[in-house]
Formats: sequence, structure tokens, C-alpha cells
Amino acid sequence: MSPSPPLFSFPEARTRFTNSTREALINKNITPLLSTFSQLAGSENEKKCTLDQAFRVILEEEIITRASCENVLAIISLAIGGVTEGICTASTPFVLLGDVLDCLPLDQCDTVFTFVEKNVATWKSNIFYSAGKNYLLRMCNDLLRRLSKSQNTVFCGRIQLFLARLFPLSEKSGLNLQSQFNLENVTVFNTNEQESTLGQKHIEDRDEGMEVEEGEMGDDEATTSCSIPIDYNLYRKFWSLQDYFRNPVQCYEKISWKTFLKYSEEVLAVFKSYKLDDTQASRKKLEELKTGGEHVYFAKFLTSEKLMDLQLSDSNFRRHILLQYLILFQYLKGQVKFKSSNYVLTDEQSLWIEDTTKSVYQLLSENPPDGERFSKMVEHILSTEENWNSWKNEGCPSFVKESVHSVCRRPSDSKPIRVVRKRTAPEDFLGKGPNKKILMGNEELTRLWNHCPDNMEACKSETREYMPTLEEFFEEAIEQADPENMVENEYKAVNNSNYGWRALRLLARRSPHFFQPTNQQFKSLPEYLENMVIKLAKELPPPSEEIKTGEDEDEEDNDALLKENNESPDVQLDKPVTGDQIELFANKLGEQWKILAPNLEMKDTDIRQIESESEDGKTRAKQLLVAWQDQEGLHATPENLINALNKSGLSDLAESLTNDTETSS
Repeated sequence: MSPSPPLFSFPEARTRFTNSTREALINKNITPLLSTFSQLAGSENEKKCTLDQAFRVILEEEIITRASCENVLAIISLAIGGVTEGICTASTPFVLLGDVLDCLPLDQCDTVFTFVEKNVATWKSNIFYSAGKNYLLRMCNDLLRRLSKSQNTVFCGRIQLFLARLFPLSEKSGLNLQSQFNLENVTVFNTNEQESTLGQKHIEDRDEGMEVEEGEMGDDEATTSCSIPIDYNLYRKFWSLQDYFRNPVQCYEKISWKTFLKYSEEVLAVFKSYKLDDTQASRKKLEELKTGGEHVYFAKFLTSEKLMDLQLSDSNFRRHILLQYLILFQYLKGQVKFKSSNYVLTDEQSLWIEDTTKSVYQLLSENPPDGERFSKMVEHILSTEENWNSWKNEGCPSFVKESVHSVCRRPSDSKPIRVVRKRTAPEDFLGKGPNKKILMGNEELTRLWNHCPDNMEACKSETREYMPTLEEFFEEAIEQADPENMVENEYKAVNNSNYGWRALRLLARRSPHFFQPTNQQFKSLPEYLENMVIKLAKELPPPSEEIKTGEDEDEEDNDALLKENNESPDVQLDKPVTGDQIELFANKLGEQWKILAPNLEMKDTDIRQIESESEDGKTRAKQLLVAWQDQEGLHATPENLINALNKSGLSDLAESLTNDTETSS
């Protein structure tokens, strides 16, 4: 028997890996770790986990002893080499970086993060990217929480740029897909006018002006500090605009828009009235170049009342405010996928935004230094921003396009599969002769295909209009619905399921009754169609007079009918009410509709629904009568309506309806 392999001993392996790591750290070489890894017994996974633990132990010792960042970064470099050589897991360098950034102060974190930035190409390689992208994202977010946005602005920007370089543009975690706003960014300013010092500021400056020594205030500050008359109203309106820039959705509300419009006109009027001097800005720019100040930024606005006049006299500050206007206008006018359908600008708002945008660009071009160049640059940036907005609306598709003719491989086989090209169409199919007639292989198909070469124009042809009119389609059903024709229910067209399906499609396209709300409940489709046929019979033009000639009727019946008409002038009261009668009577009924509703057997829910849909009394009365007509059907006669009016105590209206019916008859 062969001797069994030696078992893996974790304490021994950890000790040997720890000693080898210290040796590799001193020599700045990974060779000791490679030799120890090959000499130790055990599986590869066991040795990798042990080496990972050894790296963390050595790193902990360096942090506790407050060693320099060079040793810390050297340990991480050894871990990167270990991953490349295959002796430790791919996530080890990222775990070590997270431990370091959690334990070191911010000034040393800056040095460590410089190392992270320089190795961005390493993190994006195939070995590290899939294993470490989530670690890096979590590490950067934890670091951003520790940093101050106002004091560590540059560091925060470096982190954001690093993430932009690390992840592809289509990475969902870095995109604001739903276009949400940072509503937590609230600008705080003095909202109590009684505590304001703006009214006393100029008086105090005038009293203390005699005590200021020569040279203590620069010439520029002396000339511009009080050049713009500022009161509390201007201060309050100016800083209130930041709330609209923070949450642009408010501009779609009517009252908020009026407030924004008023405040904006006053602030922009101040910018137009008090323009900055180009010579003063040039002198300030020269002083910045002498002192090495090449970049000026505002991490967070200072809203002190004492700084208001200096801020309005600062060209950079004005650029920030004017640029906020342009960004706001672009959002209000732009098509954003997740914007609510209610957020629509009126024509008046759109016109004001268009005019104000031109004014803002004009102010930017007049604002020194290099105002015209800065204005064109901003216009170009905002135009490219519209392309990004369109890209987000389309669901952020990837920018990497796969080649159609690239070589593919089977998932289970290493042999490449060449993409087979489609063979070209034969010449006779592409068209021959002066008319380019396309041959389809069959005479009838060839004739149909070449009847109209443009398929879209052929589809738009009027001859392809197959939908019949209501008169044509329902002519048979209307005749069958007439009781005089005595057609049995089982033979009626409305009972045919195919006929019913086509009837519903036609009603949905051509009849307003299909979408009209009704309180009448139908148990089956034939019952519903029969009701619709009765309504259509009242509206469609009457059939030809040749249908009823009177020749086949019995003379005695005619005499009896004539006698009945002569003796009973109120015979018209038995026929259903018409639309014109409802329209005329609704105007007379007006606000008294609610008295009539209970006697028409209308439910309380129907009455409340009528009240909620309209506030006009005549409209409510018409809705009541229409609902009653739908509910009663053929029994919705003037006679029944007159009886309901008398029960409701509206005898005057009942008499008026009777007279109108007799007059119309």
C-alpha cells in the first residue's frame, strides 16, 4: 500500500504563510509565498483561504503599529500578485482595501485612494472585475459617507470619476433611471424679516466707514459692495428660487408657477440692471493667476445676508445661478420617460420659458470674463445632455455592438462556428424589364404583388375599407326587432355568436352608445344587442315608404285606427321618449331633478354619481332622464314620466310635458 498524503494543518499553514508574507514584504517579492504555497500539503482551496487570512493578519499588524502607507500598499500589491499567480482568491485585494479605508484617517485614505485610481486598469481586467466590482462600489460609498461634500469636494469628485471609469455607461447602479431629484439638498436662509439686518447694514457701514484704515478694503470691494440696493424682499425671493431648482416639479403647479415667475422676473431684472465691469473681472482674474488660483467653485451656497451684495457682484456666482435656470428649463421642456402625464406646460408657460432662455444666454454672454465663449460652451453641453436624456428614455441600451459576422463558439465545444451568409436573391426575383416586375413563382401571386409596388400605399387605399355602415349591418336586425314582423327569437341575427362579435366591433368604432355609461344590467349578449338595435332604429333614417304601402291592410282596421286617433289625442304618450324631448324637458326640470329621482326608481348610488359628475342643474337633469331611459327601455314613455312628476308634486312640469307632447304630435 502507498502511504496516504499528509493532512492539511491550518495552524501550521497560517504560521508559515504569515512568516512568508513578512519575508515577501521585506524583499518586495512574491517568491517566498509561491514556494510556501507549493510546499504545503492540502487542497488548493484550503491553502488559498489560509493565505487570505495571513494577508489580513499582517495588514492588521501594520495598521495597529501605525506604519506608513507604503507598507500597507505593498501588502495589497502582494495580494494582487497572488491573485495573478493563482495562490489566493480574487476578492482578497478588495477586502484588504476595505479594511484599510475603514481604519485609516481621511488624509491617509487620500493616499490609498490614489493607489486605487492608478490601478483602475487592473480592476477592469477579467481576473478582478467580476469578483471585485461590488467590493469597490461598497468601498467608495462607505468612503463618500465619511467625507464632507463642502470640505472634501475634490476627494468626492475623484471617487465619482473613478466609479465612472470603472463601470460601463450602461451599468444600472450608476444611473438615475427614474429621474429622481436630490430633495435632501435644502438651502437654509433667514425667513424671519424681523431678524433681518439688511436694513441696518448700510447705516452701520456708513458709521464705521471713517474708522477703516486705508488699504484695508480693496478698491473693487469698495466700489461693488453697495452698488446693488438689497432689501429683505430681494434676499428672500432670491434664495427661495433654490427650492424650485431643487424640485422642478413644483413649476407644473399653478400657484407655485406664479410665485416662481414673479421671483424670477425680479431677480433677472436685477442682473440686467446691474451688469459687472469687464475691467474689474479681468483684474481679479490676473490676481488669481498670480496667486495660483485657477479654479473657483461653490460647494454649497452661503446664504448670509452680509454676503448678498458681494455675491451678486461676483461673476462666478452669477454664472451658477443662470446655469441653474437653463438646467431647470431643459427639464421642464424635455421628454422624460418617468415624468407624470399631468406634468404638461401650457402655451403661455412654454412661450415664457423660450423668451427667458434667450435672456439668460444673453446675460451669460455679457457676464465677464469670456462671457460669450462660456455661453456657447454651456449651450453645447446642454444640447449633448438631450442625447443622454433620449438614451435613458430608451432604457439605456449598451453602447457595445456585437459584430454580425463575428466568429461564434458552441458552449460545449471549442470549435468555432462560422456564421452562414444568406445567399443573394436571384435576379428574376428582384425585378426585370422597364417596370421592374417582380416574379413570385405563380401567375396569380405575381399579379397581386405587382398590382401596387408600394405596399404601404396599397394598404391605405380606399378600396380596402371593408367596414360596413351601421345602416347596412343592422338593417336585418332592425327588421327582425319590429314586433309586426313576428320573427321568433331563435331565428334573430342577434342570437348568432359570429354576428354578435362583429356587431360589437362595429359599435365600438362607429356608435357613441357603445361607450355610454348605463345603469341597465344585461345578462347575455343577444339581450344587449337587441337593446342597442332599438336605440339605433330611433336614430337611423326611416326605411323607404314602399315598405308599408297600406294596400294589404284591412280597411276596417284602418277605420278603427283612425277612429282611435281621433278620439284619443294623447296616443303619443304611449311611445318612448325621444332624445329631443329629453333635451327640452331637462332644461325645464333643472334643479328639481333630485325631487323627481326617487319616483323614477333611481338608486341612491346613481343619484350620488350624477351629483359627482356635474355641478350644473340642467346637465344633472339630463343625466337623470337618460339613466331612466336606459333603465326602463320601451317603458320610458311620456305617460310614465308624467305620472312620476305628479307623484313628486311637480304638477306644473307634468302639464307642460303633456302640452309639449300634444304639440309635437
